[in-house]
This record gives sequence, structure tokens and C-alpha cells, in this order.
Amino acid sequence: MTITLRDVQSSDLDTILAINNSAGDSIIPIDGQRMARFLDIARYFRVAEADGLVVGFLIGLTPEANYDSPNFHWFKSKYDDFLYIDRVVMTSDHRRSGVGRLFYADVLNFCEVRRPRLTCEVFLEPRDDVSLVFFATQGFVEVGQQDLSNNRKVSLMSKELESYSFVSETYLQLDQSLPDWASQDRLNTRAKLSHEPLRRSA
Repeated sequence: MTITLRDVQSSDLDTILAINNSAGDSIIPIDGQRMARFLDIARYFRVAEADGLVVGFLIGLTPEANYDSPNFHWFKSKYDDFLYIDRVVMTSDHRRSGVGRLFYADVLNFCEVRRPRLTCEVFLEPRDDVSLVFFATQGFVEVGQQDLSNNRKVSLMSKELESYSFVSETYLQLDQSLPDWASQDRLNTRAKLSHEPLRRSA
């Protein structure tokens, strides 16, 4: 089985929503309008495909996103800059198959040249030991806890990205241009395309 990652497309939303809402207690169900909103606010929004079928997705947000999650706002109150992993979800038959680690490697590669830290939350009530072990073994540490509605409680976790210091000191602070692959993301690429004039053939 070959797994490939790619940026989300609007045609994926129905499948992604079904995967999200059938994931169980560790993922909060949402409606289609809220899922579609991520197309406009998520700097990282990628899907995993196996044999041409979408089998998972990961959504990452940065502080300027207009998003009402209490966990996202907790991180905004603590840090100036970060990428927040809002959710990473796989179909039931692709859990514990390496897709989550593939997503993590990809989002880490995306983030470490753009942001100084990765953040996420993991449920303590109901307890999600699979995710707790996964993120802890990837270098995330707990920086807080938060009580949510419906008797839920989360561990708020963060990972400092040491490589970002090099990028910041070598490029950003000296107004040096980064390569396109390191400076572009799905939102600023969309914005650039939307302002380009239409080219008509003669």
C-alpha cells in the first residue's frame, strides 16, 4: 500500500467530514460549514490517500486564524507564534498503520522553517493514551491543562523547533529571501493566484 500526502481540495470535504465524525471520542464532531471554513483559515490542510482514496487528514492553524476553539485561544494567550494542530484523523482501518507518523513528519517539515513551535491538545477525559504516547515520544511536553464542556479535559502540549532559530537568524532577521518552498503555504499561494490577472490566448 502506497500512502501519498497532498493539499486538500474542496471536493474532499464530504469525505473528510465523514472521517472526522466517525472517529470516536477523541475527535469532536463538526458540521460541514465548519469544516469548509478550514479551507480559508488553515495554513496546513493536507490529506492522505491510499490507492486513490482519502484515508486521513491533518489541519494546522497559525495565530492570525479566525477560529473560536478554546484550546487554540489558550495557545494564542501564551505564545506569539506557533502552528496549532487542530486535528489529525484517519479512517479506522488506517490507524496504527504509519499514516499518523507520515503526517507528523510532513507537518514538522512544513513548520520548522516557518514557525518556532508546534502545539496540540490531547484528551485526558476521555483519556486518549495512544495520542499521549505518540506526541510525548515525538518531543512534545505538557504546558497546561484545560477543562472543556461535556466533562472533557485536555492536555495542552508544545514542541519547540530548534531549526527555526537558524531560519530566523539567517534569513528573517536579515531580510533575506527564503526559497519559495520554505516561504509559501496554501493560503498565501491562493492569495497570490487570486490577484494575478487572467491570461487570455490571442
